[in-house]
Amino acid sequence: MASFYAQYLMERTDDKIIESEKGFATYRYLNEGKTVYVIDVYVQPEYRRSHAATDFVNEIARIAKIAGCVEMLGTVVPSTKNATLSIKALLVYDMTLQSAADNLIIFRKEI
Repeated sequence: MASFYAQYLMERTDDKIIESEKGFATYRYLNEGKTVYVIDVYVQPEYRRSHAATDFVNEIARIAKIAGCVEMLGTVVPSTKNATLSIKALLVYDMTLQSAADNLIIFRKEI
């Protein structure tokens, strides 16, 4: 059974979600389905440093490739708590800086 949050997303948005006991990741398709945007990745504290976030993003990339996507985007709002950790995670995933403006940094990766 999907979590309440997953049910909420399905009812109110076109966003997708992957969930496990380790956490969740949300994503959506952009640019007529050619781009997948990873919105959020949350991993329970006890599973951090176990590659759970990478596993979520790899699964999103796998699903997105099947759907015809050729690129993945991820964003960081630098003013949020732990933004530096989010930036490090995107860089470890081999994403590159696409742009930065105001309070938003956009990273990109071909998939």
